[in-house]
Amino acid sequence: MEPRRWTAMPVGINVLGAAYAFSTGDIAFDPVMQIEDATVDMHTLVVSYSHSFGLFGRSARIDAIVPWQHGYWSGLLQGSPASATRDGLADPSFRLSINLYGAPAMGMDEFRQRSVAQPINTVVGVAISVWVPLGDYVEDKLLNLGQNRYVTRPQIGVLHTRGRWSYELTGSTYFFSDNNEFWGGNRLKQDPTHALQAHVIRAFKPGLWVSLSAAYGWSGETTVNDVSSNNDKADFLSALSVGIPVSQKQGIKLAFIHSETHRITGADLDTLALSWSTRF
Repeated sequence: MEPRRWTAMPVGINVLGAAYAFSTGDIAFDPVMQIEDATVDMHTLVVSYSHSFGLFGRSARIDAIVPWQHGYWSGLLQGSPASATRDGLADPSFRLSINLYGAPAMGMDEFRQRSVAQPINTVVGVAISVWVPLGDYVEDKLLNLGQNRYVTRPQIGVLHTRGRWSYELTGSTYFFSDNNEFWGGNRLKQDPTHALQAHVIRAFKPGLWVSLSAAYGWSGETTVNDVSSNNDKADFLSALSVGIPVSQKQGIKLAFIHSETHRITGADLDTLALSWSTRF
């Protein structure tokens, strides 16, 4: 969930961020794995960096995100209590995005003047993200922090602002490479997963804002050794986020995210997240 994902930035801005998130909830595994009553507690630390620049006269940015996680799973394995713990690096991601309409490349002064002169405006952008399989992964473990495969996500988004109110819609598709070292020496394939997310954002003053968000993800069925798992996804997410300025160049964001699956496999999770960022 990324409210204000398509908000334009002046060129030449660098943003350094750090975040902590705690997720907890229930997981429903494929019945063939004989895992029941499974729960997970996941702690995630993230370091991020963004840089804005001009590309073909339009505003663009690059983002790098590096996560570290500590996860604890518990449940019943073949009817007996079992648990597992994982610590380490999850897969980092890198993103390139460009605003194709409504957000030309501008310096700070021109950007401020345009924001005042055009309180009603629309931005259309596209992006491409790649998750690189550098996270911790052990072939003979079912539960891992890394995926041992590349994930590519093209995005398209629209942001419409009317004074202090903004309305944002993002569509994404996730494409997965094969994992030829899946649990038990098997080969895992996955169909593309599609997602839509929408946000309503109310700004009160620079850096102070609140958003309500909803998202839905579907498809993404997996096959193991070309045998279908019949586990296509249907996940709904909702979120409340608040941005608070700390100083002229620093801010924090608080978010609560609830996700639930509408299939027999998947996860029902609640997440609390706190992030900090500074620009220079």
